[in-house]
Amino acid sequence: MFKFTFLVCCLLATQSISDAYKILVVFPMPGKSHSILGYSVVKHLLKAGHEVTYVTPFVEGNHHPNLTQVDVSSNMRLIPKGGLDLKRVLDKQINVIDNGFMFYFMKQIQEATLEHEQVKKLLEDPNKTFDIVIVEWMYCELGASYAAVFDVPLIWLSTMEPHWLVTRLIDGNLNPAYNGDSISSSIPPFTFLQRVKELWIQIRTSYLLLIDDQEISYDRLVRPLIEKKGRKAPSFEDLKFNASLVLGNSHVSLGEATGTPQSYKPIAGYHIEEVVKPLPADLKKIMENAKHGVIYFSMGSNLKSTEMPDEMKQNLVKMFGELKQTIIWKFEEDFPNLPKNVHIVNWAPQPSILSHPNCVLFITHGGLLSTTESVHFGVPIVGIPVFGDQFINVQRAVKRGFAKKVDFSYSMVGELKVAIQEILSDSSYRTRIKELSLIYHDRPVSPGAELVHWVEHVARTRGALHLRSPALHVPFYQKLYLDLLAVVLIISLIFYRIICLIKNLLLSFFQTNEIKKKKKRN
Repeated sequence: MFKFTFLVCCLLATQSISDAYKILVVFPMPGKSHSILGYSVVKHLLKAGHEVTYVTPFVEGNHHPNLTQVDVSSNMRLIPKGGLDLKRVLDKQINVIDNGFMFYFMKQIQEATLEHEQVKKLLEDPNKTFDIVIVEWMYCELGASYAAVFDVPLIWLSTMEPHWLVTRLIDGNLNPAYNGDSISSSIPPFTFLQRVKELWIQIRTSYLLLIDDQEISYDRLVRPLIEKKGRKAPSFEDLKFNASLVLGNSHVSLGEATGTPQSYKPIAGYHIEEVVKPLPADLKKIMENAKHGVIYFSMGSNLKSTEMPDEMKQNLVKMFGELKQTIIWKFEEDFPNLPKNVHIVNWAPQPSILSHPNCVLFITHGGLLSTTESVHFGVPIVGIPVFGDQFINVQRAVKRGFAKKVDFSYSMVGELKVAIQEILSDSSYRTRIKELSLIYHDRPVSPGAELVHWVEHVARTRGALHLRSPALHVPFYQKLYLDLLAVVLIISLIFYRIICLIKNLLLSFFQTNEIKKKKKRN
């Protein structure tokens, strides 16, 4: 009996080992919110028993035996000085919704990562192997290079709601008549002018993609590495369209019911712990004693409240002091002479605050992580978008009925107070967010479990080729039936020429007859 039990245990252990994969996860963007998403991928894969190598600018203190971290914190130097400075945004000194800038910036990030000494060491190691590569997609496809170097399947992870720049990599462009761009502030149904604008954004951005020089970077930085390993390097065009999946930080409860291909898998909320950590004692006391509820105010990890003009900060504090609710404000410095109901915290355990039943409102910049957490925990929001996809995230929340939008401006405090009072006095906002929270949670499995399943599925099926869209093999001119249009035009031209010829022949015939008749009469 003991021998049989031992044999079964050995077989189970062997099966467990055989199902464990070596996975490379690359999240090079020097933004804390991106790091949260990246490390959450890592945690789920480690929990499932896989061996993970993680390329990140934010090295975690976790010393898990199956985790190797590659520190690319030097990428932080690439963030433009004052690039997210709130005062510069207020003064309209930077364009906060510019695809061209994002292409340039993210290409710099990807190049710097590929050129990093530790990353080069990893890529050049002849003994290093992986079963799969997961790379954050962020306005640049150079990240596909890692899969080419190790000759393994590629999975993109998109940190935004589905949009045409991502779907084109696994299927085709979304129709701009009813699908907004990632930096758009319009939501369907579009007006005529909005449809024209969305079409123009796709045309202009497609032109920028056409003239970009990522392939030059690929030929310089990556092709030699592949050839050194004795393999013929694929073209960059083939490589960037060769992903097995896109894992999307999205869910229908947060955005639109977008028509996506089989190889797009929405997993929004995977970064949220299934068991929320308890509040620190001081915050717990504040929230428990808030008789009229708590309003939580945070502008996220990248946007600093300290960078607001002094007058704006003073006006916010004064306005908050006039409210009966307790305010918890994530603020990066001490603030003197605060009203009794306003509490400043340098760091805030956001999920723990939002999950508390006394949290009645969330004032946010509209980042997708924060928006997801508001739906997850069922807390309505006032959105103050500042940068990138925050505008469309807040617009979607407004359309869904659980948010009010306030424009980020020097005079926003009055508008913010009105928005706060409207949401707190109208129960429909709370009711709607609870309905959406039910939809969000009503899934067959948790988003973290789904993430692990699809990663393992790609590895088990050697690239999940069965999920690849046939659209990837159809040229652009065939998708738009330009060849048919050309044939129709040619046939029409031929018919036109024939008709003209017949007309001329008939005209000539009648003219000849007329001349003959005239000659006979004469």
